[in-house]
Amino acid sequence: MSSRVSRLLTVLAPGLLVAATGVGAGDLATASFSGSQLGTAVLWAVVVGGVFKFVLNEGLARWQLATGTTFLAGAVTHLGPAVAWVFIPYLILWSYFVGAALMGACGVALHALMPVMEAPTAKVVFGLAASAAGLLLARRGSFQLFERTMGTLIAVMFVTVLLTAAALWPGWPAVLSGLFVPRIPEAQGEGLAWTVGLIGGVGGTVTILCYGYWIAEKGRRGLSFLRTCRLDLAVGYGATILFGIAMVIIGSTITTEGGGADLLVRLADSLELRLGPIARVVFLIGALAAVFSSLLGVWQAVPYLAADLWTRMRRIQYSDLRTTRAYRWYLWGLATVPAFGLLTPFRQAQLLYAVVGAAFLPLLAVALLLLNGRGALVGESRNGPLAVSGLAVTLLFFLWVAARSL
Repeated sequence: MSSRVSRLLTVLAPGLLVAATGVGAGDLATASFSGSQLGTAVLWAVVVGGVFKFVLNEGLARWQLATGTTFLAGAVTHLGPAVAWVFIPYLILWSYFVGAALMGACGVALHALMPVMEAPTAKVVFGLAASAAGLLLARRGSFQLFERTMGTLIAVMFVTVLLTAAALWPGWPAVLSGLFVPRIPEAQGEGLAWTVGLIGGVGGTVTILCYGYWIAEKGRRGLSFLRTCRLDLAVGYGATILFGIAMVIIGSTITTEGGGADLLVRLADSLELRLGPIARVVFLIGALAAVFSSLLGVWQAVPYLAADLWTRMRRIQYSDLRTTRAYRWYLWGLATVPAFGLLTPFRQAQLLYAVVGAAFLPLLAVALLLLNGRGALVGESRNGPLAVSGLAVTLLFFLWVAARSL
């Protein structure tokens, strides 16, 4: 029985890695802030975000399995080198915001567990320590060690957060209304921004491109693995949706006056009032597992994107991108430069991170419509009616958001 479970987890690993990498910062911080600002009325946005990410990532997997090249490599080759020149500045900007948000989130969670310093100082000190730990694991550890570490963190964060949501359950009427009656409450003029940030944060944004590098690490090559990829992505994003719903429910029970550390402390205190001090500590451990798993996933995988683009632009072939100087340099930059963002208020850093990340999704939808729509490139794996509909809805949704914002 245990061997079957082990084999199943091995199959599902890439999808769960995507879920954990996107869940940590996107769902813990953005979903809890969105829940506190807008209540359970925006639960539908969690489902929409998860479905959008599945559609996009399925298209990415289809491209890579059909062509044998990463999606970034295909975009540069078939859409022109301008893709790289546009994406690289965007990736640097995104990396700064996401790096600052993840360091800050880890610092906040560790301070809530160990309040040994003033909150602003603790966020910086603990945030830098978490970044250093992620750097060490990403740089020196094997992919197998990365998988095992992420698996442990995933188990801890899902169990603790789902139990916490159950303890703070607002009732079926509020939950069902939030899931099936789409609306965007006003919240000091930020209702739309927080909703878009929630959709963008659920399941990650730029990090969904990392899935291709993880399935390559697992040896998945050729269309025979497409059903396997669809299965692990469905499980991963299903878990992401459940986690996001739980975090919105938890966030809806508190207010967000004060800083990020105060937010986590109030979340933990709300649980302590109902279940006791042990439950408070358990939740904080789960919160730390969530944000550190996201940090570790980003630190390990996002440098792949920079290395892939750099080697493609220089027309250099590498069998292992992790051995390139571009990978190492970007990893060091990602783990250090965003530390300046720790001086930014946590709430604003998280909103900027989520909205900047969400801006990437419609561009990816357009690229998938163009590249996966050409039978000469992907053969029998070209977009079918269902894929075209899903990508078109994703694109139209974000165009509607832009028009409404203007």
